[in-house]
Order: sequence, then C-alpha cells, then structure tokens
Amino acid sequence: MSDPFFFTSPVGLTLGRIIEATGARAADGVDLERMVTGVQPLDRGGPGDLVFLDNAKYAKDLARTRATACLVSPKHAAEAPAGVVALVTPQPYHAFARVLALMFPAAVRPQSLFGAVGVAPGAVVHPTARLEENVIVDPLALVGPGAEIGSGTVICAGAVVGPSVRIGRDCAIGANASIQHALIGNRVIVHPGARIGQDGFGFAMGPTGHLKVPQIGRVIIQDDVEIGANTAIDRGANRDTVIGEGTKIDNLVMIAHNVVIGRHCVIVGQVGISGSTTLEDFVVLAGQAGLVGHVTIGMGAQVGAQAGVMNDVAPGARVLGSPARPGRQFFREVATLEKLAAKGDGHGDAGRQEDGRGG
Repeated sequence: MSDPFFFTSPVGLTLGRIIEATGARAADGVDLERMVTGVQPLDRGGPGDLVFLDNAKYAKDLARTRATACLVSPKHAAEAPAGVVALVTPQPYHAFARVLALMFPAAVRPQSLFGAVGVAPGAVVHPTARLEENVIVDPLALVGPGAEIGSGTVICAGAVVGPSVRIGRDCAIGANASIQHALIGNRVIVHPGARIGQDGFGFAMGPTGHLKVPQIGRVIIQDDVEIGANTAIDRGANRDTVIGEGTKIDNLVMIAHNVVIGRHCVIVGQVGISGSTTLEDFVVLAGQAGLVGHVTIGMGAQVGAQAGVMNDVAPGARVLGSPARPGRQFFREVATLEKLAAKGDGHGDAGRQEDGRGG
C-alpha cells in the first residue's frame, strides 16, 4: 500500500520571499535567492527545510537542527548553528503560519473532496438557488430553494444548505455540515459535521409537561469566522444568535440560542454556552468551560479550562474553577487545601482505627 502525503508539492520559496511575507530580518550577506522547499519541526529540519522556535522549552533543539532557515525570536537568534539562516522576528509562530499558507494553499481551508469544478454530478441544487461564478458543489451536497452562495465558496460532499440561507464569498462548508436559518459572511470556514441554525433548546416547563417554544430567530456569522467539526450553533429564539468577526471556534462546542459572541474570540473544544449569554470582544474560553445563561463575559476576559461560570465576568479578568472565581483566589484556595492535607496526622490515626490496626 502506498503512503500518500495529502498536501504534496509545496510551493518553494526563496528566503527573500519569506522575509517579504513575514517581515523577518536576516543577517547582512545572506543569499536571499536560497530556496526553501519544505517545512519540518525544529528537531527534524534538514537541508531545504524551514523550521521555527517560539517556545524556549525547545531551544536545545535549535543547536542541533540542520534546516536551511529558522524563524526565531531576537533572544535566541545567536544560538542558530552555522549554516542555518536565522530569520529574526518577534512572533516566530505567526511568521511560520504565513509561510505555511504560501507553501500549502490547499491546507488553508477545506477543498472539494471530489476535485469538482462547478456543480458536480450528484449534487442537488434547487432551481431557485442563486450561485455566483466559481462556486463548487460536491456530489451529494444539497442547496435549498432561494439559497444564495458567493463566488469562490465550496460546498463539500453531503453538506446541506437550507432554504434562503445566505453564504458569502470564499467560504468553505465541510462535508456533512448543515446550515439553515443562517446568514454567513465572507471567508468563513465551517468544518465537517457542524450544525448551524437548528432549533434552540426552548421549552416552557410546567408540572403537567414541557411546551415547546418555537425558535424564530436566525444565526448571523460575520466575516473570517472558523467553526470546528461537530460544533452546534442554535438559531435564536426571538432574536438572533450572533458570532462576531474573526472569532475561532474549536470542535465539539455548543452555542445555545440568542448567544452573542463578539469579535476575535477564541472558544476551545467542548465548551458549552447557555442561552442569551454575551461574550464581548477578544474573550478566551478554555476547554470544557461551561457558562450559564444570561451572563456577560467582559472584553478580553479569559475563562480557564473546566471552569463553571455562574455570574458576569469583568473585562480583562481571568477566572478559574467551578464556581469560577478570580485566578489568584483560586490558587490561594488550592494552596490552602494542600497545606491542610499535608498536615494529615489525625487522618492517619483515623485510618488505622478504621481498618482494625489502631493501637
């Protein structure tokens, strides 16, 4: 069996082109026409490869690399071995991402899984749907009545675009994703299996049963948003669910009805956000954080992994634990518990008595 590499034939770049794209600096006299033809981790770099050092933890690997060039911060630039061109930049990882996008453009967003051009055989596009030029629709994808899709967008195999949905230009809708009751901006990436615009979880509960509340809002997704695989974003109940410009959402995230998420937020895997909660701009929610409904997370706030947020969080605050509280308070409480546990004399005596070995 062959061993395929799924992103083949990278585009080779000269050092000069890399410097132009990243703003990095190289020492005087470096041959700017020297070619980079691949990328590797720092410890595996060889001739022709570009590597990067962004975390001081891996600085020891820099001295051993045989790569052609290394994107590196100023404090580590002098540690590059002879023969390795140090491309100095304050943000090596950001610079590496820019180079990857140039060398492997097919990896930037999902592509047609069928190599399709235009509407492939086996796709179903309703006659009243409107597709601009250069839209790709894979086999088994469905585009409903009145839907509109902008130029350069790809709808991958098995995806469903519901009636009257609007999708902007240069978007990618991954395999088996479903989109309904939604307006989507430009350059949005929706990964496979995501569910956007389905019913919110709304019931009028009572002692004789729970009455379903029709969900009549929409989902609004602004430009440059990325939504991970198997993430669910419910449409609004009586207003819109909104995802702000540039926000990045990981896999397996649940966003309930009427939630409003600001610009450039980062939401990590398995987060759950209850209905009518608001995230202001640049909020970070770490993995498995859970937020109750009707709270506001202030601009730039950070919520730690597995935190349980039950009240508003102030702008710029960092909270941890469940219930979530300020980081310093959380760590003081942990330290206090550790000190109490370390005393342990009485607990040890009680344990001996309980198992019959007491004196």
